[in-house]
Amino acid sequence: MSLEKSAEPDPLVPAPAAGAPSPAPVTAHGPGAVRASDADRDRIADILREALAEGRLEPEEHAERLDALYRSKTLGELEPLIGDLPAGQRSQPPGPVAPGPGAGPGRGRDMSFGGHKHGGIRVAGAKNVVAVFSSANRAGTWRVGSKVNAVAVFGYVELDLTEALFEQQHVTINATSVFGGVEIRVPENVTLRSNGSGVMGGFEVREREATDLRAPVITVQGAAVVGSVEVKAVDGKRLRDLGNG
Repeated sequence: MSLEKSAEPDPLVPAPAAGAPSPAPVTAHGPGAVRASDADRDRIADILREALAEGRLEPEEHAERLDALYRSKTLGELEPLIGDLPAGQRSQPPGPVAPGPGAGPGRGRDMSFGGHKHGGIRVAGAKNVVAVFSSANRAGTWRVGSKVNAVAVFGYVELDLTEALFEQQHVTINATSVFGGVEIRVPENVTLRSNGSGVMGGFEVREREATDLRAPVITVQGAAVVGSVEVKAVDGKRLRDLGNG
């Protein structure tokens, strides 16, 4: 005659007490769990922009990936966005971008323009102004660092720099418009340069050179895909005291 052993709890494994909180979820570790920086997103955005220009991505795909890019939080979320592109053929998630030389504490000097000094404020990263099926704008007295990303996907972005505080003399604006529009207004006494293109769209920048060599130099680059990017200087809007850098 066989005896069946009754199902009894293992005395070595204590049962959870009534009302006890459930165990905390295990936090992911590894390179992919590292929080992404603005510089990391900028690098991926550049890769996506090149892929669009080369015909590797359709405009709709580019728009979807840009939307996911600026919603991403970790490096692991960035990897799938370029996984099927030549620049993304790697076995590990993209590593964080290391700061360049001169990025240590106390390095550099105050390069503020427009009659305002900021006591050597450092630029932490690029400012992102993104509109996806919506609109976004920056206007009034706002601080402009060395890089600004303006992305309009089925939306509209407006950047007004006529009263902005320029923390750096050289400013790069990455403007990308996909079935949308980006409009940028600048003071009349800055240097304005263009390095963008239109794909079934318009990328219009009227270049100009400031007479004062201390004036900010603004370079607008990017692409307009079935959309528009327009940059213009506003007559009568001038930065003052350019020598206070």
